[in-house]
Amino acid sequence: MYPSHCIAFAGTELLAKGALVDVVRAVKAALDQGSERSVALLDAETSKPVEINFTGTEEEVLQRIPRAPGRSAGRPKLGVIPREVTLLPRHWEWLAKQPGGASVALRKLVEHASRDAAQADTMREARDAAYRFMHELMGDAAGFEEASRALFAADGERFRSLVADWPQDVRAHLLELAGPAFGPGTGAT
Repeated sequence: MYPSHCIAFAGTELLAKGALVDVVRAVKAALDQGSERSVALLDAETSKPVEINFTGTEEEVLQRIPRAPGRSAGRPKLGVIPREVTLLPRHWEWLAKQPGGASVALRKLVEHASRDAAQADTMREARDAAYRFMHELMGDAAGFEEASRALFAADGERFRSLVADWPQDVRAHLLELAGPAFGPGTGAT
């Protein structure tokens, strides 16, 4: 599944950011113009690479991007998606005794756990996205290793000082991604 918002860099210069189709158009145009710089097309939130086949015309490239899938089985009005869960027999026995049955009990457990872990999850996801991004664009740059250590140590002040001399477009997006990795209220800049 493709992300809805992407970001593309030509070397260390921001090429485009926004809706997938718009970013793909910008990348295709840069490639067609013979850009000598490497182009990175990434999910704007997770920094995971977005794989697109850029051969052919712009129209052909855009037609190869799959559209969002339709709804599947389950309770579509509620957004319920059926999946398999594997548990031990004692877990199924406990779930069967819960008011509302296994589905209700599992939903309550997941809601409770997700609320308790929300801040830690946000920090981890931001750290991982920032690391993927800086590894993709600046993995060979001076200071990469030290900046990585500061990121994983949640040392925002040191991290910002270590990336201060990196190219402006890279630094701006990196700080936006990494901001939440340093905890609430720390900000990106």
